[in-house]
Order: sequence, then structure tokens, then C-alpha cells
Amino acid sequence: MSQLDPKKLHLTLRRGATPPGLYGPRRYTLTHSDATGDLFLTIGLNYDRRQVSGIYTRLMRDEVLAEWIENESGPTLHVYCHVSGGLIFGTSGWRYRIFQYHLPMVLQAFRYGDRPLFEARPDLDQAPVRVHFHSNLSRYHSVEDWGKLANYFVDASKGEREISV
Repeated sequence: MSQLDPKKLHLTLRRGATPPGLYGPRRYTLTHSDATGDLFLTIGLNYDRRQVSGIYTRLMRDEVLAEWIENESGPTLHVYCHVSGGLIFGTSGWRYRIFQYHLPMVLQAFRYGDRPLFEARPDLDQAPVRVHFHSNLSRYHSVEDWGKLANYFVDASKGEREISV
């Protein structure tokens, strides 16, 4: 299981993502650099399509998208991973295992990067996490329960770089 290094997290808050709260859509776009290990998290009302539109990102399809969805039992964080289909690098099984390995770090990045939301809404730490693996093979096309966000808490004293747009 990989762990988040907060110093490698670069955060962009887009207009509408502040003040924190679930008063409308709240979406996360997470990409990374294979060369440096840095993570790039954008929080906004919409996914950061520009962040995932580069040729390398479109080929690798290793971005992770997430959104809060309110239902009758309360808010749930839905996370989306592209395992197979289209023009991508790697086999479905290999990509599925890579996502499985890195998902704890991804969820830590969402939880850590959006600390003001959790300070304003501490109840969200008990929100369930549902991970959607999208694949053209039924064996990997699934939705999994990944517990509650409280399981992915990271100490805030380690510090990340923040950029507001």
C-alpha cells in the first residue's frame, strides 16, 4: 500500500470550491508525474478537463476522478478509475492491481487536500467511499466499498503546496 507524502501534493482550488461545503457539485481531478512522484489535485465544481487532456494522460488514463453524491442515506464519495477500453497503456489486470495498490494514497490525497471541507463538515469523515472501476472486461468492471474517509486521514502538519485559481 502506498502512502501520501503531503510535500508531493500540489493543490489547485478552482472558483466555487470555497467556501467549503457540499452546496453544489464538488469534484476532484487527480493526476501524477511518473518522473517526480508529485500528485496534482484540482478541487472544483467540475472536473479539470485541461489537466487530463494531454496526450500522455490520455494514453495512460491513470487519472482518478471523484465526486460527492448526495443520496437518501447521506453524502457518498464516488471515485472513478479507468481500467480498460479505448487506447490505453497496459493490460486490464495490471492496471486494476496498480489502482488497487495506489488507492489508499489517492484517498489520502482527497482527504488531506480538502481539509477545509472536513473541518466545516466533520460528518463527511464517516461518509462511505465507492470506487468504480471502468473496464471493457466484466471481471474488472465493478464498484467496490473502500470504507469511510476517516480511514484515510493524514497529519496536516506535513504541508502541501496550494494554488488557488
